Amino acid sequence: MADGDHAQVVFGGLVLDVANLFGEAEVLAVDYLACFSALDGSGAHSIFSPSSIVRGMEQFTRLFGSLLAFVYHCFDRMVINGYLSGLSRPEQVVYFFWQVLGIPVVSKEVLSQRTNDYRSWVEAYARNHGIAMEWAEKGVRKEDYVLPALRRMEKRNVYGVYSIFKSMEQGRTFRISVPKFPTEDPNYRILAHQQSRFTHYYFYIRDEVLGPIVVRMASFFPFHATYWLNGHSFMEQELKRQQIGFQKSDNAFLAVDDVAQLQAAADRLSPQIIRKQLDYWTLIVGPKFSRMERGQMNLKRFYAIGQIEYCRNFIFKRRFPIHKIFERSCEIGLWRLTANRISEIFGVRLNKRLQGKLASVIDQIEHGHHVFRAYWKHAFLKQYEKFSRYLRNELVSNNLHDFGLKKGLDHLDAVRKRFQIITDRFAGFQAQSLNVHVDFPLLQRIALPVTIGAVRVPGIKIQDTRIIRLLEVLLHGGNTVGGSTATQIHQALLTTFHLSASNYGLNQLRYDLRKLKGHGLLERDGRRYAYRLTTKGLDVALLFLFFHKRLCGPLANSRFHHKPEPQSRPNSKLEAAYHKADKAIENIVDLLRAA
Repeated sequence: MADGDHAQVVFGGLVLDVANLFGEAEVLAVDYLACFSALDGSGAHSIFSPSSIVRGMEQFTRLFGSLLAFVYHCFDRMVINGYLSGLSRPEQVVYFFWQVLGIPVVSKEVLSQRTNDYRSWVEAYARNHGIAMEWAEKGVRKEDYVLPALRRMEKRNVYGVYSIFKSMEQGRTFRISVPKFPTEDPNYRILAHQQSRFTHYYFYIRDEVLGPIVVRMASFFPFHATYWLNGHSFMEQELKRQQIGFQKSDNAFLAVDDVAQLQAAADRLSPQIIRKQLDYWTLIVGPKFSRMERGQMNLKRFYAIGQIEYCRNFIFKRRFPIHKIFERSCEIGLWRLTANRISEIFGVRLNKRLQGKLASVIDQIEHGHHVFRAYWKHAFLKQYEKFSRYLRNELVSNNLHDFGLKKGLDHLDAVRKRFQIITDRFAGFQAQSLNVHVDFPLLQRIALPVTIGAVRVPGIKIQDTRIIRLLEVLLHGGNTVGGSTATQIHQALLTTFHLSASNYGLNQLRYDLRKLKGHGLLERDGRRYAYRLTTKGLDVALLFLFFHKRLCGPLANSRFHHKPEPQSRPNSKLEAAYHKADKAIENIVDLLRAA
């Protein structure tokens, strides 16, 4: 119990917040072993405290720096829409056909002719370059289907279009209708925007600067274009150009020779670079306009960000910490990432007029892979671990207007700065959520038998009385520099625990010593038959003994035999910690009984 206002129950490292269970506003968490932190005068504390917040990355690095290999942040997936500025409105289309091309009537046949010309050109382009062009099949992921073709391009180290798909999809085009009533101009037609279903072309391209990109081009006027690119692919091309070694899997860098150059490559992705490459490929695979048409009309593409992802990647040295830490983070995050905290992370004030989602969930996707998501308006923050090596915090936006940002590609730097601030706040929150005790199956591992060569060594059980006695004697005899022989250890055991040689013989001791040695807890002094605990053995021995005598023993005695009164307790930090732990166990037992 903390502060007298909020009931918190902790057991075995698992945090149960009674205040949150019953809908109270304040959320506090106390870890089980935090009850014993009073030994150093710190006392139990809240995992998330506004007064202790520092910059997110600094907090994360301070807590997990010893486990991290490196950290980097960058744009990930980007979806960019390309509009023909001079042909996006009906009046512009009428001007284009009347004044530029001299066509008096803008009819369906006129627009269809432009579509047919473009379709014919695409088919000829695919045929002349030997590129496979086929209809996209339902249920088949296009990126996986064309991956072998991309690998062949990379093996030959060539760039260009390597596959084309056709797909029937909804798109924006113009509806042409004859006026209901006669007009002075018999050629007058009404043009209006409409959504209809027609053919779209997907061009899969390997670009020299941006890496693999996808261009979707509409076959109907005004030929709306959509581009998919990935910041990790751009960084890969940059590192190859600088001849910096790296290991990349899918869309993540797992190792790199120069981390500073990796981050510098991520920061170099600019609107100018993206526009130059998109303009080039739009000219190559897009609909064709003559020099005269381009000269009299503004037929340049306006690029707008439709969807964008910005991620912070934490690459860990080993699999175990990241997997277990992420599991505990999901447990605590679902309880603690409330609507108010989501709004604080996104830097907005919570009000009743907020549009869109405002929630935190855990999604399970392919092969049991979990993603923790916090939704806000049309954006969401997600965290997931992948490849057993990295943890990713990623901000996804489907509408930059939610952040007060403009969607034009020229404002990409402003998006980067704003998203860095938000992901930094999220990293600060997650750092404190991750700073918890996680389940390390030490007792389970030691209890399992191990095989050394042809010898099978039995496991060590924490409830084995013989092992507990032996570890205590070995700990007390740790001041012997050269270790102790089996005879000396046997005599110490008989004397300390008042045993007889018939109850615990020398052969039984040697059997126990072989078990400790097989599990790496005991070592010999050179070639002598004298034994001493290893560094790991010291930790395990202290853990076993403290668990039995200092932790489990006193708490169990207070539950079943004698429960000291808290009003008359001695002035002892250790005794105060026992009372806190005893109270926490009592609360969780009551909760489970009520459930």
